[in-house]
Amino acid sequence: MFLAMLGEAWRAMGANRLRTFLTMLGMVIGVGSVVLMMAIGQGAQESVKASINAMGSNLFIILSGSFTAGGARSGSGNVSSLTVKDADAISELDGVSNVAPVSMGNAQVVFGGNNWSTSIIGTTPSYLDIRVWDLADGYVFSESDMRSATRVALVGSTVVENIFGDVDPIGKTIRIKQNPFVILGVLKSKGQSLDGRDQDDTIIIPLTTAQRKILGNQFAGSVRQIMVQATTPEIMPMVEQNINGLLKQRHNIREGADSDFFVRNLTAVANSAAETTRTMSLLLGAIASVSLLVGGIGIMNIMLVSVTERTREIGIRMAIGARERDILLQFLLEAIVISIIGCLIGLFLGISGAMLVNKLAQTAVVISGNSVMIAFAVAAGVGIFFGYYPARKAARLNPIEALRFQ
Repeated sequence: MFLAMLGEAWRAMGANRLRTFLTMLGMVIGVGSVVLMMAIGQGAQESVKASINAMGSNLFIILSGSFTAGGARSGSGNVSSLTVKDADAISELDGVSNVAPVSMGNAQVVFGGNNWSTSIIGTTPSYLDIRVWDLADGYVFSESDMRSATRVALVGSTVVENIFGDVDPIGKTIRIKQNPFVILGVLKSKGQSLDGRDQDDTIIIPLTTAQRKILGNQFAGSVRQIMVQATTPEIMPMVEQNINGLLKQRHNIREGADSDFFVRNLTAVANSAAETTRTMSLLLGAIASVSLLVGGIGIMNIMLVSVTERTREIGIRMAIGARERDILLQFLLEAIVISIIGCLIGLFLGISGAMLVNKLAQTAVVISGNSVMIAFAVAAGVGIFFGYYPARKAARLNPIEALRFQ
């Protein structure tokens, strides 16, 4: 019985192919737009999530603050108010798993006839643990290299690509500001950071070497920033409070006076960026869903026209024994079939469009099973919701009046 009705619905649609196609066009555009927008939105979420994971977890960054002298106030970071001893003291706090003092700057790097301007990071071996940064090849410099200010380096993949090409960099010597450095290892690629900076365009060297040979130092033992990793996300507020208290005590900052440092919760910043991306993804899906609503209204309008055109046919069916629910199911099936076929075409166009965006714009897209299931569910729901009224109207026609209809 059901299959017979389905076949009848298919024949009714085939009798007016152009009108059927125009009816389902709204569903095609709606489903295609939803799938495409959700793929782009989820791709953006995955990119942000990858950037967050690459950054590390449970992180604080402590930056040198502003400084006032003679009534003139310098900007943040202009005065080196943090020291390696501050980092050592922070490492003794409860809930702190890793601490890495950092000095950074830019310098020209030379290998053979090639040169490249890149970021130089002077730090300790624990920096790689905090950033969850593994090596693609080679090994990390040691505490002994730190004490001896050895001229050794770890290079990022962008640096390798630009100055080494196809040459294996391990064991090779580069020059940074005329100082020779031996390459110990190559860092695994991390891609872009949340602010769009290429994290692989960098060279990491021992902090002591950076201070003495490359970046210089205004004050002995001072650093530009300190990275701190808490043991768990739950205790981060306590750790932040303890860091502030410790540094104020060490820097002799009176109660109510401005601090000469800033403590930033990078995890909170990253989570905020992820939440913003999720909101934008939902917004994109919601905007695209408006076209589904328009498609549903189109289905209802055409089905109402179809009921009017087939009034005499409905009367004949009722006269030979068709029940009200049979007429209702017949027209409802037609609406659902139009919706589902439009959904399938829309899925194909949406997935094709997402792949095209990925290829041409180099934008990450994620086509999930959930988006496909949602598209099917919405298509069936729109068909039932907007097809019910015309189907109900057809089922409630008076058989005698329907047979008289011209």
